[in-house]
Amino acid sequence: MTQCNFNHTSKTFVVIHGWNVIGLFENWVPKLVKALYKREPDSNVIIVDWLDRASQHYTIAASNTEVVGKDVGAFVNWIEEQFDYSLNNVHLLGYSLGAHVAGIAGKLANKKISRITGLDPAGPNFEYANETRRLSPDDAVFVDVLHTYTRGSPDRSIGIQKPVGHIDIYPNGGSFQPGCNLADTLRMIAEKGFQGLQEADQLVKCSHERSIHLFIDSLYEKKPIMAYRCKSKEAFEMGLCLSCRKNRCNNLGYRVNQVRTRRETRMYLKTRERAPYKVFHYQVKIHFFAKENMTKTNQPLLISLYGTDGESKDISITMPEISTNKTFSFLIYTAVDIGDLLIVRLEWEKDSIFNLKDWWNTPEFAIQRVRVKSGETQKKLVFCSRNGISYLRKGQGAAEFVRCLGKNAAKENSW
Repeated sequence: MTQCNFNHTSKTFVVIHGWNVIGLFENWVPKLVKALYKREPDSNVIIVDWLDRASQHYTIAASNTEVVGKDVGAFVNWIEEQFDYSLNNVHLLGYSLGAHVAGIAGKLANKKISRITGLDPAGPNFEYANETRRLSPDDAVFVDVLHTYTRGSPDRSIGIQKPVGHIDIYPNGGSFQPGCNLADTLRMIAEKGFQGLQEADQLVKCSHERSIHLFIDSLYEKKPIMAYRCKSKEAFEMGLCLSCRKNRCNNLGYRVNQVRTRRETRMYLKTRERAPYKVFHYQVKIHFFAKENMTKTNQPLLISLYGTDGESKDISITMPEISTNKTFSFLIYTAVDIGDLLIVRLEWEKDSIFNLKDWWNTPEFAIQRVRVKSGETQKKLVFCSRNGISYLRKGQGAAEFVRCLGKNAAKENSW
């Protein structure tokens, strides 16, 4: 260990790769190592090389996680005994099968390891496995998990679907990540043959590996990416879960607040398709009025936000159903940090297909106020029409709302 310049007083990161087809370290490994040293220059970064065991048939590689986990656990115990090294300084980072290796190592450590981060832990052979064979909350003082590729049935999902940590974060719902397009994968194979197959392989792994790149991004990012506790991704998509009260929100990645709860904690967020991945989340609530009883479904609506530091125009959302005298809540997000929100503008897009009924009678809704809550700042604001009431007509311009004054401003607390 002396030859390795092991620092006995600094943090130690142990990086554990997953299943590997080519038998070589993948290109994310040096990127993660560089980011760790950038964040913690005096730290020890150790790469677990189990390529021989990881590059076999998947079921064999999956069974090898127990053997490798025992080796990692033995190493952790050795540095603790040999150098009186505190395991409070040890952080295991395991990707895919490597997450379960980290879990086994944590189980076998003589003392509790400080932290394990599971980066999209593998699903096949582990979704229904006993906790003794997979990553679980008892494997470290704190276990945080990113789930980025949990598509399909549980027994066939690439990443494990069930919560396996103290905090389990599901970016973009956890099933599919923006920028990882299956159609592009098939097109590459058709156009480029073998070369396309190699590029397509990266796209196939794209959502799975996004967990790693989100963590790398968190090591560089000055303002942490926020995630929000929610019962379901459907409720999150409606903007109903942007509260930070009682530990309902947390930071994604390196700067996570290590909050341990007795019950499982599922958290959700949106991201961009490439680094930096951070976006800003808003809940928008609108009450629609109409002169006559009418229902419109799948209506395209554009929302523009204008603030002290920037603007984000034409954020597209689809209202599942608009009916008279009904309040809707939905989530919007933008990569632009607009600062303090000043103006909200709404526009009801015209249908791309000509509708004879709309030619005779253009539908419209009246809107008095728009309520907006920011997830990142937790501010709740109410915006009023400049004319007391605005009419939103399909394909006929935008309706603008500004910060309410006087009595209307007091309605900011009427959530």
